[in-house]
Amino acid sequence: MSDVMAGMPDWEKRFRAPRVGLPEWAEDAPHRSLFVSNATGTYELYAWDRTTGAQRQVTDRPNGTSDGTLTPDGAWVWWFADTDGDEFGVWMRQPFEGGPDEPAAPGLESSYPAGLALGRGGLAVVGRSTDEEGTTVHVVRPGAEPVEIYRHEESGGVGALSEDGTLVVVEHTEHGDAMHSALRVVTTDGTKVAELDDSEGGTKELGLECLGFAPVLGDARLLVAHQRRGRWEPMVWDVAAGTETALAIDLPGDVAAEWYPDGTALLVVHSYRARSEIYRYGLADGELTRLDTPAGSVSGATARPDGTVEFLWSSAAAPSEVRSTTGAVVLEAPGERAPGSLPVEDVWVDGPGGRVHALVQRPARGEGPYPTVFEIHGGPTWHDSDAFAAGPAAWLDHGYAVVRINYRGSTGYGREWTDALKHRVGLIELEDVEAVRAWAVESGFADPARLVLSGGSWGGFLTLLGLGTRPELWTVGLAAVPVADYVTAYGDEMEALKALDRTLFGGSPEEVPERYEASSPITYVARVKAPVYISAGLNDPRCPIRQIDNYVERLAGLGKTHEVYRYDAGHGSLVVDERIKQLRLELDFVRRHLGG
Repeated sequence: MSDVMAGMPDWEKRFRAPRVGLPEWAEDAPHRSLFVSNATGTYELYAWDRTTGAQRQVTDRPNGTSDGTLTPDGAWVWWFADTDGDEFGVWMRQPFEGGPDEPAAPGLESSYPAGLALGRGGLAVVGRSTDEEGTTVHVVRPGAEPVEIYRHEESGGVGALSEDGTLVVVEHTEHGDAMHSALRVVTTDGTKVAELDDSEGGTKELGLECLGFAPVLGDARLLVAHQRRGRWEPMVWDVAAGTETALAIDLPGDVAAEWYPDGTALLVVHSYRARSEIYRYGLADGELTRLDTPAGSVSGATARPDGTVEFLWSSAAAPSEVRSTTGAVVLEAPGERAPGSLPVEDVWVDGPGGRVHALVQRPARGEGPYPTVFEIHGGPTWHDSDAFAAGPAAWLDHGYAVVRINYRGSTGYGREWTDALKHRVGLIELEDVEAVRAWAVESGFADPARLVLSGGSWGGFLTLLGLGTRPELWTVGLAAVPVADYVTAYGDEMEALKALDRTLFGGSPEEVPERYEASSPITYVARVKAPVYISAGLNDPRCPIRQIDNYVERLAGLGKTHEVYRYDAGHGSLVVDERIKQLRLELDFVRRHLGG
């Protein structure tokens, strides 16, 4: 790899440098782990025997594989087999030591995945989603036909399986609010045991998330995330006793947690203002102890049986590492490490819905005002953080400043901020983007004649919508896998996203057509002034290709300057060469149309 990367620019090295994800480990065989890596140039699954140090590539597919898990005994690797990134397929399994793949759940036809929980003795609980059936949950046992234990037209999925394999948690939105789930506990024959619904039948915008049963046989304690105090935080619900125990975790921002392996403590991940850190919370004494991590972002963490914690850490300036609280680096990818980048600065701007947090990076050379890329994150319920990202680093290398904005809808700033996206979908987020743009221009940071609006997925949607609703604000637009024609997108997208759209808009396109029209980029295509570059996956079930083709056809008919690149994958690509090609095309498009 070093020879291949010799003479290569740093921006390309950051994509090509081998990297690894946080290893998952088998509950009853903790020396057996599974992780994702791009070591071959495509993201695939790898098995790792910690006793011998042996690593083995499990999957090898042209468009990559990222979704997999281990059985509790570590004997099998389950992985999801779709077709070229279309997210529609079946679960396969392969022996941990290697061998042929075989169907993991014979008798279940292809679907979108809707959760998976694996138990001992070959027991599995498989969630499925299809346009025709809605959500179904099936119990699979060796040598027996799958048994359906749940079905509903609204979105939902498998939350967890109890340690003894008798109880199943179903996260559901039968009340019709796809943003705020309720929890139902059933036996493996589908008999209802308990229900927890903070939405009170959809009358309150309060959600719940299943974080897992206590990892102790016969223990019916379920770790649950709730929003009762205006943010995500954990509590313990004893399903058998019917009691709920609040936890004294007094931290700002969102708080997630998982069990330590002995069930006596919780590993807490605290996310606040685009950074994150980890803690140990003792359930007996309520003691909260911060674990030592550098400033930046922890994008995953797991507690090991010996009490140590492994975590995946990075910052905007430093590439990701799998570290341990022992101080050691747990797992390193073979080959040359990715070059570092530049740190972020925090900017807070007054917006129409409150203070907007932006992460700003200046190029290493030159003085402002800079040509600036406003990189808008997807989701929308996600957030940009002080974490390493090869895309923004590439723009910095080429002399552009980068601004990333945690608009309303972003996570980590409280429930009201995340839940603000209703009815005026897209237009609300753009108000925050435009407020930060105004700061960037008025402060002398950004050159108003050289502003790029860019984003992928929901960020791509906001890019196209922004280019049409406020065409005078932007010089160039880059939209990757966007929503471009919302009504057509609704008709073609996977059922779970239809449910989310109905929640966001307050109904379907037939029920509230004016809202979809107001939020659809194709409505404003005649007003677009900036040159537009669009990239799209031919097999994308989230932002399907037909609605993008409709938008491009309209651009062409109006004589608008544009380019479109279609590639054979789904909602993005797991192939490194493809990612590099796409960014190179974007860099070239901006160079030709921005000037300077």
